[in-house]
Amino acid sequence: MDIKSRRFNLSALDQGESNPYDELCFYIVLRRRATLYVVNLLIPSCFLITVDLFSFLLPPQNVDRSSFKMTLILGYSVFLLIINNLLPVTGSTIPLINVFFAICLALMVASLLETILITNLLVGSSNFHPVPGWVRVFVLRFMGTLVWLPQKSRTFIQLADPCLVQPKVQTGEPGKMWTEADDPALAELRNLGNELQSIRLQVAQHVDGNQISQDWMQVGYILDRLLFGIYCIFITFSFIVILSIWSNSYNQ
Repeated sequence: MDIKSRRFNLSALDQGESNPYDELCFYIVLRRRATLYVVNLLIPSCFLITVDLFSFLLPPQNVDRSSFKMTLILGYSVFLLIINNLLPVTGSTIPLINVFFAICLALMVASLLETILITNLLVGSSNFHPVPGWVRVFVLRFMGTLVWLPQKSRTFIQLADPCLVQPKVQTGEPGKMWTEADDPALAELRNLGNELQSIRLQVAQHVDGNQISQDWMQVGYILDRLLFGIYCIFITFSFIVILSIWSNSYNQ
């Protein structure tokens, strides 16, 4: 960029010699070419972080998103090992490009942890306890409205209890009813009512379990979309800050 020179007058007393002489120092100002780093390092890194960003669009309940993100992290780690010799080496300061690579790797690891959390909520929701009240209010209602995922309407299935109906049959004579002792068919009806009662309880338990599972899955979907928005905001903010610092240092 520039070559500067400076002249020093050295006397004989300073050097202990009889003949004085002059010392001329040259200062060479160097600057790295940014095009090499942009094309070979920054653009491939931006491509990988973009793929990691769009991987949030994969459905976590049907696709193993965690394996995809782990493959990205592995590929990015290999990429950093390959370009390690191209990175600038300084003594006391950390180059800005190294900070950029560290932020990209940290974002990929954070997205993998988020995928593990959401997958656990979606897959293991059938084994969880019912959703607490504060989670239902804060996540399903408030955050669901914030990320445009409102809570789904609950479906109720009401089944009649057959045991509440007493099997009484009117006879031909007025004011007289048959009982189980009079006719064994009434006993069979009583047994049939008990079996229907057990079936009703099983159906009710199944419906309650499905409702609990659906509530936890809805919590997972809401958190997934919310963390995706936070991820996008953090990436945008980090890139703007790094570009601003790089632009100021490049113009100096």
